[in-house]
Amino acid sequence: MHLHGTTKINRHGRLEIGGVDTAELAERFGTPLYVVDEALVRERCRQFMDAFRASGVPFEVSYASKAFCVKAIVRVVEEEGLSLDVVSDGELYTALEAGFPAKKIHFHGNNKTPEEIAMGLDAGIGCFVVDNFTEIALLNAMAGERGIRAKALLRITPGVEAHTHEFISTGQEDSKFGFNLAGGAAFEAVKATVAAPHLELLGVHSHIGSQIFEVEGFRLAAEKMADFAVEAKSKLGVSFPVVNLGGGFGIRYVEGDRPLPVAEYVKAITDAVKERFGAHGLPLPSIWVEPGRSIVGDAGTTLYTVGSVKDIPGVRKYVAVNGGMTDNPRPALYDAVYEAVLANRANDAPEETVSIAGKCCESGDMLIWDLDLPKVNAGDTLAVFCTGAYNYSMASNYNRLRRPAVAFVKDGVAELVVRRETYEDLVANDVVPERLRKLPAVNGR
Repeated sequence: MHLHGTTKINRHGRLEIGGVDTAELAERFGTPLYVVDEALVRERCRQFMDAFRASGVPFEVSYASKAFCVKAIVRVVEEEGLSLDVVSDGELYTALEAGFPAKKIHFHGNNKTPEEIAMGLDAGIGCFVVDNFTEIALLNAMAGERGIRAKALLRITPGVEAHTHEFISTGQEDSKFGFNLAGGAAFEAVKATVAAPHLELLGVHSHIGSQIFEVEGFRLAAEKMADFAVEAKSKLGVSFPVVNLGGGFGIRYVEGDRPLPVAEYVKAITDAVKERFGAHGLPLPSIWVEPGRSIVGDAGTTLYTVGSVKDIPGVRKYVAVNGGMTDNPRPALYDAVYEAVLANRANDAPEETVSIAGKCCESGDMLIWDLDLPKVNAGDTLAVFCTGAYNYSMASNYNRLRRPAVAFVKDGVAELVVRRETYEDLVANDVVPERLRKLPAVNGR
């Protein structure tokens, strides 16, 4: 069992996070419950900031809020000096409501609507990461209507395929994201952006995938961006003040995952950019990155209550919890794997191998296959580790289940940062047409 951050087993044999007993958390806030180790989030932020400061390059670290976007986490990353990436009007609204400085917000997305672009322009955000020619034209026109110039990074697909799941690989040429480098679309995008009177070209952006455990992909992407900068300079006289290498830095979910220290990822990126730009005699650009999962992933733990148990002799034993794919769809989407313990009996020796099932009416609603645990009883608290990224963000109301609460823990204090949804929340947006409204019974019918 690998424990992350401040997580430990206390003298009562129960799991503790941020100095708070998880049994107390389950009792106080109910389950399912997302628990976030705030100290670990801050530590991860500082690791990125410190590594870049040590490199001596101009830089910007932006938290990719798609990993986990609530007002409290936005406040934390701002306090730690990070910028912020958003990919929708909802994430942008959350950031603005949290008081995040608009100038430090970058707006991503492959299909930004006119309403989203208007929202970003009117808020005065720092830049748009432009994804296609339609967006170049739309952003230029809408900025022109406001009499301003919008800053733009062009998202480039560099043709680098990281070793990760096919659904979260984004740097290869066949991708819905960005301008293709090999096919010439990226060069044409630079020309179009420079020609647009209401756009200011900041530079280029690439993102090669997620959950990456090696540096070679980042190094190759950095080299390709530098070579592209040389081409843009020589043929168009255009410079790139910013080169953004995206995110995708891996974390440890289970035994066998081998993420590198943050400093190694940063060193590989900065060394590659410095070397390549220097070799071509180009000024060193500001190097931007966008960690998301690597900031919050292993800082999150989900607490569940065990319910029914189904033993099929000679096949397997199912242990069902009061959550599932509604609060963690990643096993169903990506075959994602997790580790877990009985939080209320964390010191007990394993006695059986079980499979953790969710409560949704889907046979594919399985959280963990073949987990070694002590003898499991109804009412036990199961703690699933590393659920800080893309769990709350992807949570749904399938089967009309209510989305869980979120609590931050730090220095022995637990604070609610997202309330559990109520039944009233579930139906708050329902509208029943007048013709379907229930009428008083007539003659007993």
